[in-house]
Amino acid sequence: MTATASRTEVEVFADLAELTASPGYVHAIAFICHRDNLVVFREELNPDDMARLFSNKRLMRTEITTLLGLMVRQSLDLSVPTVETLAALVSRTDELMLELHETLSRPMLASVMTQTTSGSRGEAGWDGMSMREPIFYGTESAYSFQYRDLLPDKYGADDAWLVVNMGFSINHAQLTARTMCKLMDENVHAAFAKAKEQGVNPEPLITAFEFSAQEVADVSGLDLSIVEAVFKALTLTNDNRQFQSIGDFNAVAATPLLPTSRGSVLLFQHYAIYEALYESPFFWMWADKAYRPTAMAHRGAFAEQYSARRLAAVFGPENVHTNVNLFKDKDKNVAGEADVLVIFGDRVIIVQAKAKKLTLEARKGNDGQLKSDFAAAIQRSYEQGWECANIIMEGGCRLEDDQGDEVTLVHPVKEIYLFSIVSEHYPALAFQASQYLTYQTTEVIKTPYVMDVFLLDAITEMLASPLRFLSYIRLRLAVVGRINLSHELTALGFHLKQNMWIDDDFDYVMIDDSYAVELDTAMTVRREGYPGERTPKGILTKMAGTFYERVISQIESEANPATLELGFQLLALSEESSVNVHRGLEAITRMTRGDGKAHDFTLGLEEGSVGICFHSNTQPSPAAMLRLQSHCHRRKYVQRSDTWFGVSIDPRCNVQFGVTLNFPWTESDEMNELTMGMQEAMPASSLPSLLRKTHNQKIGRNEPCPCQSGKKFKKCCMP
Repeated sequence: MTATASRTEVEVFADLAELTASPGYVHAIAFICHRDNLVVFREELNPDDMARLFSNKRLMRTEITTLLGLMVRQSLDLSVPTVETLAALVSRTDELMLELHETLSRPMLASVMTQTTSGSRGEAGWDGMSMREPIFYGTESAYSFQYRDLLPDKYGADDAWLVVNMGFSINHAQLTARTMCKLMDENVHAAFAKAKEQGVNPEPLITAFEFSAQEVADVSGLDLSIVEAVFKALTLTNDNRQFQSIGDFNAVAATPLLPTSRGSVLLFQHYAIYEALYESPFFWMWADKAYRPTAMAHRGAFAEQYSARRLAAVFGPENVHTNVNLFKDKDKNVAGEADVLVIFGDRVIIVQAKAKKLTLEARKGNDGQLKSDFAAAIQRSYEQGWECANIIMEGGCRLEDDQGDEVTLVHPVKEIYLFSIVSEHYPALAFQASQYLTYQTTEVIKTPYVMDVFLLDAITEMLASPLRFLSYIRLRLAVVGRINLSHELTALGFHLKQNMWIDDDFDYVMIDDSYAVELDTAMTVRREGYPGERTPKGILTKMAGTFYERVISQIESEANPATLELGFQLLALSEESSVNVHRGLEAITRMTRGDGKAHDFTLGLEEGSVGICFHSNTQPSPAAMLRLQSHCHRRKYVQRSDTWFGVSIDPRCNVQFGVTLNFPWTESDEMNELTMGMQEAMPASSLPSLLRKTHNQKIGRNEPCPCQSGKKFKKCCMP
């Protein structure tokens, strides 16, 4: 370890304070924001353009906010440094910020070493000081546009108070911030283009982040007095002297507009103003003791209502219920309450939402406060969900929503998922949940899923059907304890790319943040309106147009327990198995179209414990259903499987009906006789041969594959 690396956090922080007090340091901040936050693209935004934001060499938002917080502890100095001085300031900033990261990492690394030596995998040993590094450097909870777009949902009910006491509505504030960010983008790109032609010049860089109220009013169309009121609420008014260490309150986070001596303000990051508007209004209202209870009620209602609305977009409003009271038998006393209850077939989601956040003491490394915050925000909500789940499983309970209407469970419940959701920015939430959450599971009540409203928004945006959504939840929870990641968006990005399936050969897998780059790109394209791909390349695109996808699309929105489990099995397949399903479906439907007879193929899954029979029939009939059920029953017995599915399709691959057999395999003399002479199921490897036979022709290597995949035969079904 070098002498520099051995310095304390206090020493490094003191050097940063001295550096940020240098004349003209604000220009170094402007340069860093140009260098590290600017994304330039041609025609369409693509993942390669966004990839630079994942570099560990750039300074992230929390680091830039820290530098700004230190800089404003003295009067803002706008004097323009020379190019050489600017380069020296930036270089020294990078050195000190790297050193600061190293000092914050030491407790965490020491904890990792202790766990490695003891043979544990992170289940114990993470105290408050160890958590400071992931809390400060962890991936952002939200995209900046999520903060922006959720503002009316979060504070719309408080508009009357805001207008009277602050001089603007939340929509006025949103438009002001949006306009400033739009102007920032235009100015930054203009400065970037000029720098490419004439080289670095500090003065134009700073003006890209400088705004006047009149300019914003002119562009937005808002009255000047409204813009001035927003500026007043978000402009720094003190010297930030209380900011003496990482974890102290940094006023720049709450008031990101920095006043200049020329009547303007400086704003350096989109994220800063959108996050401030998402978090600060509650504290404005909290200062009004008379309004405080109303503000608290609205804050809590937002988490529930927003979660319900996003889930309703996937499952349909008729399947999503809010504030559901659970009564045992004829008891009139409420035994439990679910903030949101989703019922889809034989699957249930119980959501318990909290409007909690991490306190300053916890951010400083206070171990007791960190765990106390987690208990209030997450542990308690999980326990409430667990209570509700057990009441449901006991049977005989009565469910009633907030309108007094009875909520009915049509099918026996097969799986219950518990969601603990927070509405506020909660740093390193996934990591803290992996360390601190104490929970139980049963065969029906699954591992809890801890998230914030921003993650729920992203999952429901990208996986917008019940089957796709639930399939991801199942797969994600199945690998809890086997994967290491800094944020749940990384897991979602990994899933969208290649399915959240981890081979049993791997005990523990680390997933890099870069797996989220295509997700980030797609979300940005969708929410900001930029040209580009709206769907990441992977599981949602690779099988598009195939018979495999056709079958899934027909069952993915149906709350039918008989086909729902089949859909989960299909979505959990590897790409190779998915292609084999498509090939088999193409073959048997072609044969049925040719001879009018029933044909089938079988696919074994999970080392033979699960299987699927696909039958093609000219038309559905009671006889065809009995024939399929009998065939599946016999096939299940021959394969010694516990679970077997049957699907009947017509010659155009439209699903007619399904069969699900789910019971333990036991040997039977009767079944031995019924299955005597029954051949083994056709292996997936023989599907290409079958496909060629159905075409009754020789296929050239470079001709289109007859399975209609769109690929050449040599790159698809050719053996």
